[in-house]
Amino acid sequence: MRSDQRPWRLALAATGVVFGDIGTSPLYAFRESFVGHHRLPLDATHVLGVLSMLVWALILVVTVKYVLITMRADNRGEGGSFALLALIERIKPKSPALPAIAAAALLATALFYGDAMITPAISILSAVEGLSLLDQRLSSAVIPLTLTIVAGLFLIQRRGTGALGALFGPIMLTWFVVIAVMGAWQVALNPMVLKAINPAYAVGFLVGDPLRAFFTLGTVVLAVTGAEALYADMGHFGRKPIARAWLALVFPALLLCYAGQSALVLRTPEAISSPFYLMAPSWCLIPLLILASTATVIASQSIISGAFSVTQQAVRLGYAPRMRILHTSDASRGQIYAPAVNALLFLSVVGLVLGFGSSSALAAAFGLAVTATMVLTTLIIGFVIFRIWRWRLIWAAPLFGLLLLIDLGLFAASATKFMDGGWLPVTVALILMLLFATWRRGRTLVAAELAEGALPTEIFLASADKVMRAPGLAVYLTSSPEGVPAALLHNLKHNHVLHERIYLLTVETSLTPTVELRRRVELSEIGKGLARVRLRFGFMEQPDIPQALSLLAERGERIDPLRTSYFLSRQIIIPTRRPGMSFWRQQLFAAMARNADTPMTTFALPVNRVIELGSQVEI
Repeated sequence: MRSDQRPWRLALAATGVVFGDIGTSPLYAFRESFVGHHRLPLDATHVLGVLSMLVWALILVVTVKYVLITMRADNRGEGGSFALLALIERIKPKSPALPAIAAAALLATALFYGDAMITPAISILSAVEGLSLLDQRLSSAVIPLTLTIVAGLFLIQRRGTGALGALFGPIMLTWFVVIAVMGAWQVALNPMVLKAINPAYAVGFLVGDPLRAFFTLGTVVLAVTGAEALYADMGHFGRKPIARAWLALVFPALLLCYAGQSALVLRTPEAISSPFYLMAPSWCLIPLLILASTATVIASQSIISGAFSVTQQAVRLGYAPRMRILHTSDASRGQIYAPAVNALLFLSVVGLVLGFGSSSALAAAFGLAVTATMVLTTLIIGFVIFRIWRWRLIWAAPLFGLLLLIDLGLFAASATKFMDGGWLPVTVALILMLLFATWRRGRTLVAAELAEGALPTEIFLASADKVMRAPGLAVYLTSSPEGVPAALLHNLKHNHVLHERIYLLTVETSLTPTVELRRRVELSEIGKGLARVRLRFGFMEQPDIPQALSLLAERGERIDPLRTSYFLSRQIIIPTRRPGMSFWRQQLFAAMARNADTPMTTFALPVNRVIELGSQVEI
């Protein structure tokens, strides 16, 4: 797959998918330091200080932390918080720090959804707000037009990104070239801004005006939003293409664009009202508006697709109930669509646009989720650096300390905007954390209850000789690799018959993104026509039981799809006052279980070959 494509073609594709969020940050990131809640004077000290902060945030946070360090911590090619957790669980399964790492990974993932809600709203709003530069009377059209674009964006999700994907790369390439040229033109008119590459300007700002500099960190972080996408989307393109695109195109373009805005406002302070658009000549404002709107739609599309992928990982790893997930491409497993997630995100984005009304108001809500995720990622990657990679402490410790200090500073500054909107992603994250933890714990309790009441296989086999056998294959799905599933006992009790061939099938989700075909299926004979089958799928794969079972035909098993029946056990959860989980969380788990998608859809079972048998389980 990747080896069949030229590296730079993959880099171009990555440009269109990975860098949309961080690439559209120049629309609002620089401006917010001077027009936001904590406004700075438009003098050389503060403008160069802010520019130096932006430059070194891009260097240290994005380039060093993510591109050079974090992206090396891949789980068989996949990235993201869940992949990082799976990597640590696989290599250090008995580490005492594992519960804390799991909690941090879950919280980082939950915060990602807050980011996925805010990004489309703030990105599209910031682009459409440029209409007021054409005519102030067009300001009233900003909200309706934004909502129209948002509705169209979420409507096309069901079609998948396959058809649009080929356009994303060239469009974003054009975007980065254009903002680089605009910035270079302004820098040529006022080259003194190039001095901001010296970190002394950032340090001088921090020392000379510490309170304002601290608050400014909360807006500087807007320039690195989307950095997590470099890591999360690594499985689609690989580390090297993403690194090439960042170092050769995106990073230089962003530096020039921020430098250009700084140069412009130093010459024309009133341009701070919209420094991005005012960098361009007036004759190209309309084409720039169209290009910016397109780029923000792509940025939003990227993070929405990321939300679908993260949801799939959560389901596969047992942190979320089964839900309908559709594959929208025959060529790429990464192109998926989750209708429920799409609907919830759409309603959330509409609510944010109507509730906040402007990109400046939304900027306050944006930074806290991003910086909290960055701190959590740094802490987890610290475990990888010191316990798995075992880098030399003499240089690894100072580097890790510097990166953590920067992240904590950005987080602390963003936390000051908690009451101005930062509470929103935190609240969303806490709710999702509760749901993740409740589902995981509830599944554990149900599995323990089923295992306790399961009939040992030996006792079942002793009575199998006296039962009439029907032709064909019966596949009984069970979550436990031991004992006899309840569905088999119920079927025998009511129908007094067994199939001539029976599979007790357990589906396992691996801690790796994919599983090799030779390890996909494992069959162990029990006796008297019974066999235990284990199917293994990676946490990024879509399980397909019939297709996986066809691999057994190559080993001599007789599998006729028209004579194969699938028996499912549906557990009805009965909350009790037993210890293990509080009663209200048991009720929450029961509600989640009732609304979970059926195994028939999750495992691609043929509708006309499925028999479902129910039972009650007390937890």
